[in-house]
Amino acid sequence: PECVVNSDCPSDKACINRKCQDPCPGLCGINAYCRVRNHIPICVCNKGYIGDPFSECRRPPTTTRRPEVINPCNPSPCGTNAVCSERNQAASCTCLPGLQGNPYIECKPECTINQECPQNLACIANKCKDPCPGVCGVHATCEVRNHYPNCRCDPGYEGDPFSVCYRKTTPPPIVEDVNPCIPSPCGSNARCTERSGAASCQCIPEYFGDPYVACRPECVVNSDCPSNKACQRNKCIDPCPGTCGINAQCNVRNHIPTCTCLEGYIGDPFTECRLKPLAIEPVVSDPCDPNPCGPNSNPPRTIGDRCQCSCLPEMIGSPPNCRPECVV
Repeated sequence: PECVVNSDCPSDKACINRKCQDPCPGLCGINAYCRVRNHIPICVCNKGYIGDPFSECRRPPTTTRRPEVINPCNPSPCGTNAVCSERNQAASCTCLPGLQGNPYIECKPECTINQECPQNLACIANKCKDPCPGVCGVHATCEVRNHYPNCRCDPGYEGDPFSVCYRKTTPPPIVEDVNPCIPSPCGSNARCTERSGAASCQCIPEYFGDPYVACRPECVVNSDCPSNKACQRNKCIDPCPGTCGINAQCNVRNHIPTCTCLEGYIGDPFTECRLKPLAIEPVVSDPCDPNPCGPNSNPPRTIGDRCQCSCLPEMIGSPPNCRPECVV
């Protein structure tokens, strides 16, 4: 489509029915005009008129009336996930807490998955942060590799870097087992389980992908599926069952089911097709059989649906009354 959200369009257009269109037509009332700010239509009374620009503006009465208070935040000129506040009779847009971006277009979190952050940071509570603080134990150093913290004992120390490391000259005490799934090394929509003291990641049911990066459903839109399948409830399935009527067959073209009547049938393929009536062949008759030309005439000739007759050269008259010029 041409657009999905308003930010896909120029600032003086809005995304309507997946097309960038002027949102003004038919919006404002009598004696009012419309202007677009950051995809949002704003109705304003014509100069010298007052009233509700969404229904009707009128000339002010001769008596002085209290000036009408216009709320610059109604309608809101702000983008997605932004709030509007009035400052000196002007609208000011700010992103919701925890979000960032252009409040007049769209605000969104800093990140949703690790891959949206630099390699040395991880996505924690929608923020790109250092995943190391509080992860490693005493006398251990944390290093971030591909968004995940890795702990190792300092030089000259050994032991469990996630709890405590001891000098190599000192025998380490018994250390309790560490859960390799805390913190989880798995990506989004993945579950961590312990296997032989190591972490193993698996996508949650009905999700696919690399569980160490991110798992997602089989499909979100039709284009995620083969051309002969459609995306329904996040699964690529055949869209044909139950679509076509009686004596009709279904073919999927570019994810869309198409119904056609079976060969030899006609009608509405979405409800019912019926046998095509047999064509009645017209009866072909020969206009020259029987011969209408009479005696003393040339052999007849068929021209279209007519029979053409002509007298023999030595005869006079016209068929079927051809005769010699004289007999006695």
